[in-house]
Amino acid sequence: MRLTRKVMALAMASTMAVSLTACGGGKAAETTAAPAAAETTAAAETTAAAESKAEATEAATEAPAALDGEVSVFYYTYGDTYISSVRSALDAALEAAGIKYQDYDSNNSQTTQTEQVTTAIAKGTSLLVVNLVDSGSDDAAKNIIDQASAQNIPVIFFNRSVSEEAVSSYDKCVFVGTDYEMAGHMQGEMVGKYLVDNYDTVDLNGDGSISYVMFKGQEGNAEAIARTQFGVEDADKVLAEAGKSALTFYDSSNANKYLVDQDGAWSAAAANNYMQTILSQYSEANNNMVELVIANNDEMAIGAVTALQNAGYNLEDGSAKVIPVFGVDATDAAKDAIGKGTMTGTIKQDAEGMASTIAQISENYMTSADTFAEVDEANVVGTWRVNIPYATYTGEE
Repeated sequence: MRLTRKVMALAMASTMAVSLTACGGGKAAETTAAPAAAETTAAAETTAAAESKAEATEAATEAPAALDGEVSVFYYTYGDTYISSVRSALDAALEAAGIKYQDYDSNNSQTTQTEQVTTAIAKGTSLLVVNLVDSGSDDAAKNIIDQASAQNIPVIFFNRSVSEEAVSSYDKCVFVGTDYEMAGHMQGEMVGKYLVDNYDTVDLNGDGSISYVMFKGQEGNAEAIARTQFGVEDADKVLAEAGKSALTFYDSSNANKYLVDQDGAWSAAAANNYMQTILSQYSEANNNMVELVIANNDEMAIGAVTALQNAGYNLEDGSAKVIPVFGVDATDAAKDAIGKGTMTGTIKQDAEGMASTIAQISENYMTSADTFAEVDEANVVGTWRVNIPYATYTGEE
């Protein structure tokens, strides 16, 4: 990538600057000792300086110039902590590659995002990078693809799922995301293993079953559906293998067995409000305390942790009982909470890895290189997507 060449050029220039400084210091000492030697040294320094100047010019020439055109990047909202991490990393990666860009905050409105895309195309954008608001169907994605293909503009969708059918309908369209089912599987396995190792401690009322709440980020979202399903199913499999009872949703009257953010924002506020309401009715005193929290993302997990702390649980000083809380994303806030013992674990969704991959594909499109040039082949799926790997996080990288 051009970023690598830029770093090498800067390093070469820095090295030559140090060389010139060292030569200057040597000249003063040798002139005092012997004029003849000084003349020889001066001549050598003149040659060295000329060579250094030529090398510096060459290094500067190798540094990437700004590419023609501009990339338009659309985020479903700036308010999402994980998406904010992707944005910061992607801004830096695009700048390092010499790519001009314009960021757009769709503020969790598909109507707003579609209008922003239309405006960017009218202004002559070279590439669309889109974090869809509405991923419940392909309608929004197809609308954007239709607009882009009419102007021969490439499209990179990321993070929020778009179907293979939609992406493959346009030969200049790809998706960069994750194997979203894997996050649910990994979270469920992590939860199950933790419970097997700590069952008696977690089972506060000693009834032989763990009472849980599941916080779902959004209805109709593929990632949310998979995490909600497998986060429990896979935990139950681990428990069954250990001879333990399956998880029990705290509210037997809730047929869905989850609580969803009605705004589809995967927010800490939604989970916090739910958890406060739960804790007002379900408690150790009533012998029905919620003993486990599973959330689709770290934002919602942190919201639950805050409510638990307000009720006297999960305190940083370790003086209170801890209700295990699990999320997905490995945001800085979640890693900090895990380090302090107020949250139990999360699944790392690599913001930097996603950003660098998007930047590389953007550069490839803008320089007419192969779409997946310099992208890890192990992560490429067919001709339409790249999966960024997940990893578990429980306090150690």
